[in-house]
Amino acid sequence: MLPFKRVLRPLAALLLTAVAALVPATTAQAADARPSAGWNDYSCRPSAAHPRPVVLVHGTFGNSVDNWLGLAPYLEDRGYCVFSLDYGQLPGVPFFHGLGPVEKSAEQLAAYVDKVLDATGAAETDIVGHSQGGMMPRYYLKFLGGADEVNALVGIAPSNHGTTLSGLTRLLPHFPGVGDLLDEHTPALADQVVGSDVLTRLNEGGDTVPGVRYTVLATRYDQVVTPYRSQYLSGPGVRNVLLQDLCPVDLSEHLAIGLFDRVAFHAVAGALDPAHATPTTCASVFD
Repeated sequence: MLPFKRVLRPLAALLLTAVAALVPATTAQAADARPSAGWNDYSCRPSAAHPRPVVLVHGTFGNSVDNWLGLAPYLEDRGYCVFSLDYGQLPGVPFFHGLGPVEKSAEQLAAYVDKVLDATGAAETDIVGHSQGGMMPRYYLKFLGGADEVNALVGIAPSNHGTTLSGLTRLLPHFPGVGDLLDEHTPALADQVVGSDVLTRLNEGGDTVPGVRYTVLATRYDQVVTPYRSQYLSGPGVRNVLLQDLCPVDLSEHLAIGLFDRVAFHAVAGALDPAHATPTTCASVFD
């Protein structure tokens, strides 16, 4: 018999390290670099061209600054009021967020959307989320009344139906207790494993709710939310997009597609304003 007590913590550490190694280091300087104008500017008023503020929702191990150093200015430059929140904080863990239970994070998002709508005077918002940030808002939409306050959800490499983490999660049944460690120390990771209670509840009865437009932007080179097709949604008002169908030579993986891929950014802008969208191609990197 394997000495389970001796391997529980190492395997849990392996799972955490596999994700953390793919997340860029976040520094205090980056956290202090939150822009005061345009991005998280509560005096911003949506224009007739872009009547809804955009709320950006970071991924696991991310925060409201480092996940959006590329996309937030991109959208701001195009006339959007852009906001981003921190959610899923754990006690004693600075800068690296998105680790708390998905249900609690969805409550934080609900409160933040109310704050943005109150400040801007808008009736609805659009949400753009990366990784967990593309999945977790669906809990808010389905269970916390978010469908009345959200026009569109754009998920960039979202963990909509869970992940095998390139196969690592398949090891969990062979090491009893490791799942309990994930639940205790990093609930959000446990919630995003294929077949978790949270995802089962979230996806029961269909992927979508009426009145919200959904766009999923995935990359075939995703090594975190795997298999990448698990990111796709089905139902009315859904558009699933593979990045390589837009630009075949784009090699962006899970992090790059959300952090600095301007082809992906162009596709996001098109999803936010489909009436004025232009085709996204490899040349969109220069847009």
